[in-house]
Amino acid sequence: MKAVRRVAIIGAECVGKTELAQRLAGSLPGLWVPEYLREFCDRLQRTPRPDEQAQILAEQRLREEQAAARAHERRLQWVLADSAPLVTAAYSELLFDDVSLHEQAIRHHARYQATLLLVPDLPWVADGIQRDGPAVREAFHALLLQRLRQSGLAFALIGGLGDERAQAASRALRDL
Repeated sequence: MKAVRRVAIIGAECVGKTELAQRLAGSLPGLWVPEYLREFCDRLQRTPRPDEQAQILAEQRLREEQAAARAHERRLQWVLADSAPLVTAAYSELLFDDVSLHEQAIRHHARYQATLLLVPDLPWVADGIQRDGPAVREAFHALLLQRLRQSGLAFALIGGLGDERAQAASRALRDL
């Protein structure tokens, strides 16, 4: 059996990460690892404080490890991480001017076989808790792009609407 392939599906808010991750998990097939930050915000009805970011990063990483073990047991070849520790580190940098999580996030990110960076070309939708707005979304996308390039991590930019976005992601993964 082939090793489990880990894919990070990352991007700013409201770019379709969850929808794409679920869709790919169903079609490959694989396991979808939900974004822990969303669960955190839903449970506490607020966004995290700076001192909570490291725990959020660690929990996302733990859930990915657990999913990889389950995928291996079930003979699935794919784990699709809906967001990644790199996103938590980048938000800490953008919102709190804190770069302390960056190094460990990059080390973890090197474990992915593929990174799909979703382009902010979908309409922005407010959700009342997590969404900061189109201007923050654009700034965050630029920061993620910069961090990926500076770190030498390979990634594919994925854009388009609906099926076009899913097809672009499938093409990016096909060569793995």
